[in-house]
Amino acid sequence: MQKLVTGSAIHGQHNQVSLHSRRGRLLVPNSFTHRCWLLIRLTGHLLKGLFIASWVFPGLDEPKRRTAMRVWSRGLLAILGVRLRVRPASVVPLPPRCILASNHVSWVDIFVLAARYPAMFVAKAEIHDWPLVGVLCVRAGTIFIERGSRGSAKRTNAVLRSAIERGALISIFPEGTTSDGVKVGQFHAALFQPAIDSAAEVQPAVIRYLDATGQYCDGPNFVGDTTFLQSLWRITAHRRIIANLTLPPRVQASECDRRLLAARVRSSIELSLNSASCRPPETTACPLAALQ
Repeated sequence: MQKLVTGSAIHGQHNQVSLHSRRGRLLVPNSFTHRCWLLIRLTGHLLKGLFIASWVFPGLDEPKRRTAMRVWSRGLLAILGVRLRVRPASVVPLPPRCILASNHVSWVDIFVLAARYPAMFVAKAEIHDWPLVGVLCVRAGTIFIERGSRGSAKRTNAVLRSAIERGALISIFPEGTTSDGVKVGQFHAALFQPAIDSAAEVQPAVIRYLDATGQYCDGPNFVGDTTFLQSLWRITAHRRIIANLTLPPRVQASECDRRLLAARVRSSIELSLNSASCRPPETTACPLAALQ
């Protein structure tokens, strides 16, 4: 009996060491050659997306479009080494009239959300001019908004209201800019007006990027003067990034005005982001950051 117990303990220790060894290897940055190969694969995937959006989408109904967007987004995440983890794991489907409101860390956020909930996205106008990605977003029906323009906000809200009423899922980033994934910026309440006008529900979404060991990872962060290509090159250094997507309880838009609605959604996201179940142990930035 003692031998069996000893053998089990040794086996358990061996498995634990193997797990730590595998995770350790995932923290080793990709080589220059491998990163270039990832960029080649990604370029091919983007061209494939352009073909689908330009020639296949027009002949598909809404459910099939969402399926195509979901599959393509998952393929993009796989190329970048990003694994999607949704909490709770058994997510109830969203209602017909719904807006998905998320914190904003990176351009990767769009594809993280689309891999689970394909939607009509509202994005800043600058994305329109990004190489390949900008054209793809246009073809996929993304709505671009000029920050600080009231006229643009009114036009956007009219389009969103019409889309919600016909049953389309809308995805917004109420901060209007990106943050570091630790704090949540102030929300632009005007983006919530279409939800109130259409008596829709708002589903808060919390995105947090982790490394292979479950620690906070700033690799995908898209802040400051970082360009799209610089951000992409930085991401390719990582062998594994975990995109942690948490969905707090939905908020009824009909129960408040847009400022109160924005405050409630922001509070829900901030609470979830800072909760023990969502927050990794306090650490410094990813160890790969110094190599990028």
